[in-house]
Amino acid sequence: MSAGRTVADQEKTHFGFESVPVAEKARRVRGVFDTVADKYDLMNDLMSLGLHRVWKAYTVTVSQAREGDRVLDIAAGTGDLTRAFARKVGPSGLVLHTDINEAMLRQGRDRLLDEGVIAPSVLADAQALPLPDASVDIVSVAFGLRNMTDKARALAEMARVLKPGGRLLVLEFSKVAVPLAPVYDWYSFNVLPRLGQWVAGDAASYRYLAESIRMHPDQATLKAMMKTAGFGHVDVHDLAAGVVALHVGVRC
Repeated sequence: MSAGRTVADQEKTHFGFESVPVAEKARRVRGVFDTVADKYDLMNDLMSLGLHRVWKAYTVTVSQAREGDRVLDIAAGTGDLTRAFARKVGPSGLVLHTDINEAMLRQGRDRLLDEGVIAPSVLADAQALPLPDASVDIVSVAFGLRNMTDKARALAEMARVLKPGGRLLVLEFSKVAVPLAPVYDWYSFNVLPRLGQWVAGDAASYRYLAESIRMHPDQATLKAMMKTAGFGHVDVHDLAAGVVALHVGVRC
């Protein structure tokens, strides 16, 4: 190894279909979300025809969150799940609104404050969570895991901060049912970039979105990764024929 070069400089990971140095991926993902932050919710509504709101509501229902719970919302962005969890846990509970991207965190923080939702906003890397062991009842991450450089490390961190019996909910794009794959691929690689260019002035970020979905572990692989990370029981809920999957893990 040459002087001044770290292991992270030499190791490779994926950014969409590209192979990039590990140290570069976080920077490039940050650039994507810096660009799309102010149009993020509008694009989600357009891309999913509003279904992302249904998927998130389902996630909160499945979580069984109750009054007084402590919830960690990772990659919380504009705060949809944070807001919903805050209603569930009430004034005796706590929801932490966290994201690694400052622009997205700012969008969510300002929106939550405007709506009178009390939820601390914390800049945090899911691969090194700034929380003590066994300190929360529920961890949620919606449409964020696929952007993390070291998913296994992030899942292990989520397990670490959960209390025994606590629940992790991973809502993420997944592997679509085979009969729908050709139409889904056409939509992803032809419609999404054009929609991104039209609405957000950024086709490249939405091309990355389509590519990152294909590089993300499928349902069975992610379930196995969660079990390895310390979740003794993992259920998988396919939504919209596998376009999205909700993985629910219970901490051992």
